Amino acid sequence: MNPYRHPAPQRPAGTRPLYQRKRMWAAGVALFAAGAIGGTQSAHDEVTAAQTLAAKPAATVTVTATATETAKPEPIPTVTKTKPVKTPGPTVTVTKAAQAAGSGTSHSDTSTCSIVSNSGNCYQAGQFCRNSDHGALTTTASGARIKCSYSSNAWRWTYS
Repeated sequence: MNPYRHPAPQRPAGTRPLYQRKRMWAAGVALFAAGAIGGTQSAHDEVTAAQTLAAKPAATVTVTATATETAKPEPIPTVTKTKPVKTPGPTVTVTKAAQAAGSGTSHSDTSTCSIVSNSGNCYQAGQFCRNSDHGALTTTASGARIKCSYSSNAWRWTYS
């Protein structure tokens, strides 16, 4: 490399020298002129084709159309009757048994639970409730009143 020789000036990216731009412009004008000449020829061909078709006799075309319509019955409205259903609330049955007159002086309270588990046992406070027992009241085997209420993120039997 010669230190006395100056490097070629740098052009910005995307620009072409003047002689290349002139060539591109000339090529574009030539293409445009060729399209204009070809377009004139195709227009001349269209006029000639139209004149040829006009000279020929017209063909006769017969069209027959048949339409058939089938009647459809309109839909009949459906009548829906709603019947209100009453669900019975929970019942609480408390039975008190009295001792025989001659066996003692005090009366004892023995209660039976009205709602029992699926296995037939009385519920106790803290046990989970069935979905059908939500909000119901009953008694434990010892006679304490308990209610099915939402407690600690679950439905449980609690003392009422």
